[in-house]
Amino acid sequence: MNKKKFLPFCLVVAAVVVGCQAQENETLTDNPLLLNYDTPFEVPPFDKIKDEHFRPAFKEALRKHNLEIDSIVDNQDDPTFQNTIVALENAGILLGNVSRVFNNLNSANTNDSIQAIDKDLAPKLSAHRDEIALNADLFSRVKTVYASRTKLNLDIEDAKLLEETYKGFVRSGANLSAEDKEKLKKINAELSVLTTAFGQNSLAETNAFELVVDKEEDLSGLPEALKIAAANEAEARKKTGKWVFTLKNPSVMPFLQYADNRALRKTIWEAYQSRGSNGNDNDNKETLKKIANLRLAKANLLGYASHAAYVLEESMAEKPANVYALLNKIWTPALAKAKVEAADIQKEIDAAKDTFQVAPYDWRYYQEKIRKSRFALDEEEIKPYFSLAAVREGAFSTARKLYGLTFIALNNVPVYHPEVEVYEVKDKNGSHLGLLYADFFPRESKRSGAWMTSYRSQGYKGGERVAPVISIVCNFTKPVGDQPALLTFDEATTLFHEFGHALHGLLSNVRYRSLAGTSVSRDFVELPSQIMENWAADPEVLKSYAKHYKTKEAIPDSLINKLEKAGTFDQGFATVEYLAASLLDLNYHAATSPITTDINAFEKAAMKKIGLIDAIIPRYRSTYFQHIFSGGYSAGYYAYIWSEVLDSDAFAAFKEKSLYDQGTAASFRRNILERGGTGNPAEMYRQFRGADPDPIYLMKKRGLN
Repeated sequence: MNKKKFLPFCLVVAAVVVGCQAQENETLTDNPLLLNYDTPFEVPPFDKIKDEHFRPAFKEALRKHNLEIDSIVDNQDDPTFQNTIVALENAGILLGNVSRVFNNLNSANTNDSIQAIDKDLAPKLSAHRDEIALNADLFSRVKTVYASRTKLNLDIEDAKLLEETYKGFVRSGANLSAEDKEKLKKINAELSVLTTAFGQNSLAETNAFELVVDKEEDLSGLPEALKIAAANEAEARKKTGKWVFTLKNPSVMPFLQYADNRALRKTIWEAYQSRGSNGNDNDNKETLKKIANLRLAKANLLGYASHAAYVLEESMAEKPANVYALLNKIWTPALAKAKVEAADIQKEIDAAKDTFQVAPYDWRYYQEKIRKSRFALDEEEIKPYFSLAAVREGAFSTARKLYGLTFIALNNVPVYHPEVEVYEVKDKNGSHLGLLYADFFPRESKRSGAWMTSYRSQGYKGGERVAPVISIVCNFTKPVGDQPALLTFDEATTLFHEFGHALHGLLSNVRYRSLAGTSVSRDFVELPSQIMENWAADPEVLKSYAKHYKTKEAIPDSLINKLEKAGTFDQGFATVEYLAASLLDLNYHAATSPITTDINAFEKAAMKKIGLIDAIIPRYRSTYFQHIFSGGYSAGYYAYIWSEVLDSDAFAAFKEKSLYDQGTAASFRRNILERGGTGNPAEMYRQFRGADPDPIYLMKKRGLN
């Protein structure tokens, strides 16, 4: 997910240091990144963009950006909202375009060349952002406008833009002394290098491992589709006649769930959970320690006791104590349920006359057995109803019934990879809303996980709405042979989740790009995504989209009933592993003194303190916790559960009337989806719901009440 923009648009886009050599000027007119996009809907011309275009494009974009900043600073007229705040908002558009293309390719379709550019540019981008944020003359103009805000007769959006611009400068160190500004610049430069390295190391670690199986008996228990996929992977790696399993989720997770061979489960699990801590070139232990300590130093420099205190000031939670209060309230019942689940697994192990104690690499395997015996629910029986095409249409259909949207597949738009799909999105009156890119399958050039991003944010220009270009990127199970991509129910839910983020971006209807769509606090941004998960699992919706890929028959009531009965099954585990990661995040970022201990020891002590049982580890261990060390969720991983309080309550508003109640949908669109970051999140939610959210709906959904 995109992280909240605390600075004006020109201050948050990636940039580079000034400089453009003469010979590079000769090629600027041929650089597709620097020309008006002569493509349908003015999308990036991916078919023409080459890696070598990025360096000169960044340099030229920066040159233009600097001129725009200079024109604001050198303006001899008194500072006004238009000539300073709006001018800042409109500066750096070219730079933003180049940055979006580069950063999104670096996440979804990277290579050695792009990674080398990223590593080289990171400190330079940081330096450029600091040059703007710490520009005393520029801040003086902003401060003058801000000081006269009560006399300017600004509307809500204008006032919010002014507030965010001013706070962005202050939170970036504009009020620091000259000496402290230099310290801050150095810290930011170091952080940019370290966070880039952390992400690259994590990708390298994931790609480096392979579990090669050369005996068919060692595949016992595995679904046929998984075996075929592993054989195809082996073929691609020139290991014909064998089977290869990787650390990408569509491979490792079903292996842990179904493989009868405990020794092999342990092998792949150990590789999975030790990524980034093996003492090799990709080791992240010292890297993340430096990141955490530098963040603390930066927070202290800016006047905060901890990095978490700095981050949470701009969130719904407001301060670390409020986050701890929520997490601890849920932790106690979740851990109790997880211990019951662990005892159930141990009974299964004991019944088989085995003598070992349940370990993390046993959990998914035995829970699958319990699920089958207790609920007669076999995930392999479910998957044929969740083809990617069916789930995608289910998400589209839900948006159509709620908001009147239509999605039209396009084949005349350039894409950055052959697997990418593109859709034009139209509103209920037939008007163009935006474009949606969808990239669903894993590959070595793509980082793990799932996310939403954009190539163009919504805004207004000359009184006309600028339509956004939104992208969702996932890592789902690939098609096997003649069989289409069949998703697990978790993967289906993930598609609805990311699609919810996409709707937030697509339905945005604000004047300023820096306030559009997902430009909201971290613990509010997951509301539009997580509420969509509720429709994914609703029986009425399931009947409409979960169709068998062969027979086209709707999922039978018997399977829906099994899904419902099993809805809170294993929720102790799911909640505990998530909360453990959230609390680990806070242990790093709510700390008020530097970390000096070994990282593995630090993590172990943190988990011992909360009583995490040995059979469960945090959803992300420290050394591959990309959300917080390279992905923008530092001191914010708790946001998913915070937002789940909101989404559970918000979905209840629909259920109290009807699943697609048009009045409720219109209110959610008007007060949440369209408004972006133009209001206070708590007030926006109350305008939709008429009250603050009630946590009871979350506890009920997770079976923890």
